[in-house]
Amino acid sequence: MQKIGKFVVVAAAALSLAACGQDAKTETAAPAGPAVPSSNAAPATQSKGRECAAEDIKTTGKFGEKPEITVPDDCDPPKKLITKDLSEGTGPAAAAGQKLKMNYLLVTWSDKKVLDNSYDRGETFDLNLGAGEVIPGWDQGLTGIKQGGRRLLIIPPDLAYREGGRGIKPNETLVFVTDAVSVPGNQG
Repeated sequence: MQKIGKFVVVAAAALSLAACGQDAKTETAAPAGPAVPSSNAAPATQSKGRECAAEDIKTTGKFGEKPEITVPDDCDPPKKLITKDLSEGTGPAAAAGQKLKMNYLLVTWSDKKVLDNSYDRGETFDLNLGAGEVIPGWDQGLTGIKQGGRRLLIIPPDLAYREGGRGIKPNETLVFVTDAVSVPGNQG
């Protein structure tokens, strides 16, 4: 089983192990590392006329609680990484080279289903920020998060798994709610 870096949600192992956690009706995947571009283009879909913003994604729950994510039907997935702090946390901001302990829940944009989560497993997902152990959307999107912070990440395919795999369709946009359980420099 590989770490987030090799895929956004330890998908292969996650699928069989519910590797980054999942609901009974969900498939599993895990935060992964750099994706390799694919020449297989996804079929074109009808545009809704505007790209979604962070405010269009609805989330529930507080830090430490398993969240729910609702992806809207009335806008297109964003083409750039979007991050939004749902709660800020305290202490030093996470920087490249630090070992983080995270909880997360992943919903895929196209089918709006939970694909993976660490909350059900009761184990954090550990990563070295900026080391390429996870998909680029995590390395970029978690920079600056503080311990106790909850952050929404909307990750376009070029910063996730372009070619798909591990339960993720090609050219899929991924939506995460992440909790920073431990950031170096914080006590507790």
